[in-house]
Amino acid sequence: MNFARLRKELADVDRQLLTLVKERQDLSRDIGHLKHESGIDTRDYSQETRVVKRARRLAGELGLARKVAEELFLVLIRSSLTVQEQQRVTLADKGSGKHVLVIGGAGKMGLWMTRFLTSQGYIVEIADPKEIVEGFDCVSDWRDLTLDHDIIVVAAPLARSNDILKTLAERRPQGLVIDIGSLKSPLREGLRALDHAGVRVASIHPMFGPTTELLSGRHVIFIDVGNREATAQAREIFSPTMATLVEMDVDNHDRLIAYVLGLSHALNIIFLTALVDSGEEAPLLARMSSTTFAAQLEVARSVAEDNPYLYFEIQSLNEYGFESLEALSGAFDRFLAVLKNEDKEGFYDMMKKGEAYLHTRDSTLSP
Repeated sequence: MNFARLRKELADVDRQLLTLVKERQDLSRDIGHLKHESGIDTRDYSQETRVVKRARRLAGELGLARKVAEELFLVLIRSSLTVQEQQRVTLADKGSGKHVLVIGGAGKMGLWMTRFLTSQGYIVEIADPKEIVEGFDCVSDWRDLTLDHDIIVVAAPLARSNDILKTLAERRPQGLVIDIGSLKSPLREGLRALDHAGVRVASIHPMFGPTTELLSGRHVIFIDVGNREATAQAREIFSPTMATLVEMDVDNHDRLIAYVLGLSHALNIIFLTALVDSGEEAPLLARMSSTTFAAQLEVARSVAEDNPYLYFEIQSLNEYGFESLEALSGAFDRFLAVLKNEDKEGFYDMMKKGEAYLHTRDSTLSP
């Protein structure tokens, strides 16, 4: 009876907590509206710091762990920012009735672009041979369309995107053409064909997955393919968000992506393959999991649950891909040699150099 009563009281408190969270979000929405009207940036790091410090202080007064209060309020701040960013995107009304075609719009990132553009007031049509997306006009073959759209987004697999871009160049649409491929060197021919045909073409790479809601802290890379006006128009689409907008050329993009995506994907696939090949049962490892192992397993899980064919394209189609894999192989050989030679100082040196490298990265990311 006591358990039942206490659990009922706990459930009542949980409901009160969520009701207050809803009230907090409504207030955040009102603040976001005022920020938009006043031309104030959505994100205010100094205010976020004040909120977290206040939460830690109140937690101490109430006898609660300050770390719990900090983590809770960081989640609440992120939730508020998501609400305000989505609100700002909608209020900006960049689309204002303009028409967009998303080729490959039923895919994961294609669908993200579809919903993102729809939230800005664009009227979006999807061309995808595989699926019909409820709530949108859909066709199976984009080549049957007149292509009189204001914007055409190519969100197809990399292996097909180059051919799509080349065919678009032959059709010479009047609107802006944007590709969102994870690699650019395999698309060089199609991008150049569009530019030579006089088509306004921009190439972007959203550096986040299709489940992303808040773009603060995320990056969108804009690749220079020879048309500054088109790139500026593509940037304008993301201007209401809090994403960091970065520009670079094709070669630098793919060389860096070999490390940012290629190396990290390879490391996690190799990690999981080693676990599978070890013969150790996953439930047994889970029962004795360390903090490091659990964190690594979660990252590996996100890789394993993504599209294997997309990841294969990122590894196999990048002209610079083997550079990062050879670096990984060399680092492993050095690590193995240090252990076999019982080289304590060499081991120490590897870890300290890694720590120093991360320190230089952290210092550049400070807001």
